[in-house]
Amino acid sequence: MNEALYPMAVIAVVAIVTWTLRAFPFMLFGNRPLPMAILYLGKVLPPAIMTVLVIYCLRDVSFSQLPYGVPEIVACAAVAALQIIRRNMYLSIIAGTICYMILIRIV
Repeated sequence: MNEALYPMAVIAVVAIVTWTLRAFPFMLFGNRPLPMAILYLGKVLPPAIMTVLVIYCLRDVSFSQLPYGVPEIVACAAVAALQIIRRNMYLSIIAGTICYMILIRIV
């Protein structure tokens, strides 16, 4: 009985914490307009986070040895081009991943 109770308790605690964290901003601000600082952060943080993620992903790429970072550069260019043209995040990410996976197999 104890073996089944522990995982259920863990799941319940995680669910409550997740729900509380997601509901907190609505409880805090209610129907009031958001402060200017929050609006500013909502505007500048997504591009900043994406930039950090790209830098993190490309940090170990060796541009001095074969394949000279070609799969990474081409995949990043494909993601950027698709995002500019189609403005569809899911399409850009999926196509970039497929492009990268194909390139690392053939280059």
